[in-house]
Amino acid sequence: MEPISLDTLLASVGKEVGVSPWRTVTQRMIDQFADATDDHQFIHCDPERAARETPFGGTIAHGFLSLSLLSAMTFETMPPIENTKMGVNHGFDTLRFLAPVKTGSRIRTHFVLADVKVRSSGWVQTAHDVTIEIEGSKKPALTARWLTLTLIERQPETA
Repeated sequence: MEPISLDTLLASVGKEVGVSPWRTVTQRMIDQFADATDDHQFIHCDPERAARETPFGGTIAHGFLSLSLLSAMTFETMPPIENTKMGVNHGFDTLRFLAPVKTGSRIRTHFVLADVKVRSSGWVQTAHDVTIEIEGSKKPALTARWLTLTLIERQPETA
């Protein structure tokens, strides 16, 4: 993906700037996330029990698994800023889990650029309003205002 200029980024505030490809959430992904986080609650890891004892009809993804997929979906969707040295998560101003992601569901993310702050230190803070959509569901999996920081390499000034 071709990098965009800082001016292009600034001109995109208030606009939808990308929609990620669909991604299937599998039981294997859920199990690996459970192993990584030590969260093996049966609603995530025991398909038979989850089918019997929950209103979901089977297992569901951890909310934080859906949230953690934002990084991958960003790299699939959003062009980097020119001269980026690195980027980091800065946090969330808001985050709401609205609907469970059932195992086997497909999800994708809509990105709206809500704000950009250019710091004199070379860091650029962006705020994206993100919505993770579940295919076939009226309710999204989650909505959030996601803050990231990107370090831009300073370019030598020309005379």
